[in-house]
Amino acid sequence: MDQKRDYYEVLGVDRDADARTIKRAFLKRARKLHPDVNKQAGAEEQFKEVNEAYSVLSDERKRANYDRYGDPNGPGGFGGDYVDMSDIFGGGFGDIFDTFFGGGRSAGATQQRMRGRDMGISLRITLEEAAAGCTKTISYDRLAPCEDCNGTGVAEGGHETTCSRCNGTGRVVEVQRTIFGQMQSQSTCPACGGVGKVVDKPCETCDGQGRAPERETVELQIPAGIHSGQSVRVEGKGEAGIRGDRSGDLVARIDIAPHERYERQGDDLFCRVDIDAFEAMLGTTVTIPGIMADEQVEVPIPTGCQYGQQVRVEGMGMPRMGSGARGSVIAVVDVHIPDDLTKAERLRLQEMLEMRQERGA
Repeated sequence: MDQKRDYYEVLGVDRDADARTIKRAFLKRARKLHPDVNKQAGAEEQFKEVNEAYSVLSDERKRANYDRYGDPNGPGGFGGDYVDMSDIFGGGFGDIFDTFFGGGRSAGATQQRMRGRDMGISLRITLEEAAAGCTKTISYDRLAPCEDCNGTGVAEGGHETTCSRCNGTGRVVEVQRTIFGQMQSQSTCPACGGVGKVVDKPCETCDGQGRAPERETVELQIPAGIHSGQSVRVEGKGEAGIRGDRSGDLVARIDIAPHERYERQGDDLFCRVDIDAFEAMLGTTVTIPGIMADEQVEVPIPTGCQYGQQVRVEGMGMPRMGSGARGSVIAVVDVHIPDDLTKAERLRLQEMLEMRQERGA
């Protein structure tokens, strides 16, 4: 494994630098090294190195582990409540920067696109976490409101005015002469990038957008009883809008991992219980672990239970979202024939068989 450069050295900051200093250093270097700007050999690799350094130093947990152990994940990794989503959107800050460089001045930008887009993630949890509800700390990359200009895009002493080229519409009409006469076409205003406003002194940190790449950490509250495919939405934690417009939302789609014992169907939990033929004939009670912590489920096996018979235990399944009620545990009975009978036991069974044959059973 290649020896990596010190992350602080990569960004050119002191080890005691605060979060804002680290972000400014990252933005400054990333602008110079982005592949759309810098075509020199090695620039792309340096850009990736800067991204990696910032992804660690902008995350409180990773930075603390890096400072202490030299490894962002620490000696034993993170706990189960922490989920790093830094690369879920393809290329981490690389893709975030593609949007950032386009900003309000890209060819596709219009006044209607000033609002930030929703960001979606897929989050896998255990069935136990779905049953009890849980809190997940999510760390991910997004375009967030710029701290240096409070999201306005305007530097100190600057002003935002209506674009004189398009009169604030964000669109310009061009007239072309053709053999069929004059043809009109509408396009994004090149002066304001479709925003309808221009800034005479843009913020240097965000280049006048009012938003900048940032590592975000949010706590995601997963309600008890949630199903796979359902989503949890955190308002305002998606992509920030341009120059203070509304941010999109973070939408987490829940995926529940398969369970070793239970199979969920609605709010019911199916499982298999194994008994021998004597227990099936005489009836018994089987105790199995429930889905909640330290919970035990007693499954009453009736006398004469048959192979594949289902035994329902009400109120021990999954909680119903928004309700105190719970589904059932449904035990599917497997009956096996003992193969370790003693000689005495076999003789007794033979006697019982003969008695049943005599009475025509």
